[in-house]
Amino acid sequence: MFQLSDEKLKDLGAIITTKEILGQPNLWRQTYEDYLSEKEKIESFLEKLVAKHGYLRVLFTGAGTSQYVGDTVQRSLLELGDTKKYRFESMGTTDIVSSPATTLEKDTPTLLVSFARSGNSPESIAAVNLVDQVVTDSYHLILTCAKEGKLAIQGEEQENTLVHLLPDASNDQGFAMTGSCTSMILVSTLIFSKEDDKEKAVQVEAAAQLTEDIFGREVEIMNAFDESLNRVIYVGSGPLAALAREAQLKLLELTAGKVATLYDSSMGLRHGPKSFVDEKTAIFVMVSNNAYTRQYDLDVYEEVKADGIAKHIQVIGQDLTEGFVLKAVPNLKDAYLALPMLAYAQVISLNTSILVKNTPDTPSASGTVNRVVKGVIIHPLQEQEEGVLC
Repeated sequence: MFQLSDEKLKDLGAIITTKEILGQPNLWRQTYEDYLSEKEKIESFLEKLVAKHGYLRVLFTGAGTSQYVGDTVQRSLLELGDTKKYRFESMGTTDIVSSPATTLEKDTPTLLVSFARSGNSPESIAAVNLVDQVVTDSYHLILTCAKEGKLAIQGEEQENTLVHLLPDASNDQGFAMTGSCTSMILVSTLIFSKEDDKEKAVQVEAAAQLTEDIFGREVEIMNAFDESLNRVIYVGSGPLAALAREAQLKLLELTAGKVATLYDSSMGLRHGPKSFVDEKTAIFVMVSNNAYTRQYDLDVYEEVKADGIAKHIQVIGQDLTEGFVLKAVPNLKDAYLALPMLAYAQVISLNTSILVKNTPDTPSASGTVNRVVKGVIIHPLQEQEEGVLC
């Protein structure tokens, strides 16, 4: 796909998604530069909240891919973030909006970190409004790709809110969230990680270089694929376990469900979900760079390989003796390794979409799934006696 002419990509209905996937390494470099330019303002905003309350619940939120961004980052920040100041959590806007009584804490100072590509999803706005309605001390950090989106416009008008815009190139025009997803993972990690800027710069550049190498090995990645494969599983540990959910969603979306997908943690796969494996299944094990954790990733790889059932089993990581071995740049922390891992999965999703004769830029032929969700009814929240929410 990456070697095809623009004319051929247009014929395949894939030019937008292909270009957006390929543009990610430079997008991450720009995301880092933009973060540096806004760092003082962001830190001032956060420091004032910590000075006022001492401790904050930091609640990452979004819907679909935007939720999985938060799931991935939350795992990373339990290691890299300041847990003396922040309690990092991740929760979908869909959960917050549908059940605020079980997701929001009235008396806990809360910073809602909203991830949004367009900022126009009804749940995004509703989650912000509900947090303000339910939580006594509520604040917002909006990380969005669209300055013209409703979420960004509303945020600019609120005193308790800081809006940080990602580079224009992050606002994917294709159906699937690719650069928007990875740039939001990156910027939220940069904001809350305790690493110094020099270390962050090293990690970002290493992730970018690894990904450029991955894109140059597209044929190698797809060699094992043919029309007989109709099931795919992604597994990993820590942040990569959370990332596995986004990896499988990309394939599900771009093939319009023609390929069935599953995700789990490396250890979790054997607890029932392994029943999904048959002779038409491909399994991808994303290997952690944490020396302790990677043992469990490699264990499940050896196990499913020994089972002899799946058609294709691939292990992906650095410092491996077999499988898809990532370029030997300085070992990445898993928080940043997530970026090239997801890029690898995007290569599979893009190519498999074509393999099953779908169009990656507009994969939902029925129109029942849209770039910005439609048909959502937001019901008003009432308060009953004694503060019980209904």
